[in-house]
Amino acid sequence: MRRGVIAITLGFMLMSGLFSGCAGGKQGDNTVDYAKLREKMVKTQLIPRGITDANVLRAMRTVRRHLFVPESQRSTAYSDYPLPIGEGQTISQPYIVALMTQLLSANKDSRVLEVGTGSGYQAAVLAKIAKEVWTIEIIEALGRSAEARLKELGYENVHVRIGDGYAGWPEHAPFDGIIVTCACREAPKPLVAQLGEGGRMVIPIGKRLSYQTLTLFEKKNGILHKKDISGCVFVPLLGPHGWVAGPEQ
Repeated sequence: MRRGVIAITLGFMLMSGLFSGCAGGKQGDNTVDYAKLREKMVKTQLIPRGITDANVLRAMRTVRRHLFVPESQRSTAYSDYPLPIGEGQTISQPYIVALMTQLLSANKDSRVLEVGTGSGYQAAVLAKIAKEVWTIEIIEALGRSAEARLKELGYENVHVRIGDGYAGWPEHAPFDGIIVTCACREAPKPLVAQLGEGGRMVIPIGKRLSYQTLTLFEKKNGILHKKDISGCVFVPLLGPHGWVAGPEQ
């Protein structure tokens, strides 16, 4: 399963014309106050849009996003749009990362599965909140790079697997939360089965590549309850159970 690396709110996409990110000029780390940029990101991009969870805001202030993008992109790492990370992929805009994390309602006891590791940034944010994070990436080069980066930065509670995330990680189920960062036509049945009682899954659902709905599922008494959150655009699910080309696109 491929990472939903181009996640961006529909309104912002229409206003800015952004979809796959913008390149930023290289700037030495010794000339940039990244902590100040993170604080500005939180105050101007997240809080005004309804990100209020204290744990999420703390994580967004703490995780050094600029270390999860190529060096040439670091000067714009905290800007309000996605950025390229290689392999034709991008890192999602900060707001989408914060929104999906907030919807998950994770805490220090939570066990979380992420489908789509990318550069490892979302996993690092989750790791600041949850007890343990399992993350799966289908693109081996990205997955190996993210695994090494997370280890180097000391995220010992993150476990990385290379493979098709559609099947989840059953040997570590059930999970209290699941984040899927690629568009699916419906909630994958293996992931639904691995979601624990009272657990939440955040996933983009839709029948068109140009528009999906960020969706929250919550399992109560074995029944999956669905809530539509907002319009969004993500790259599609890949792999044997991935998005099939057709007229609905």
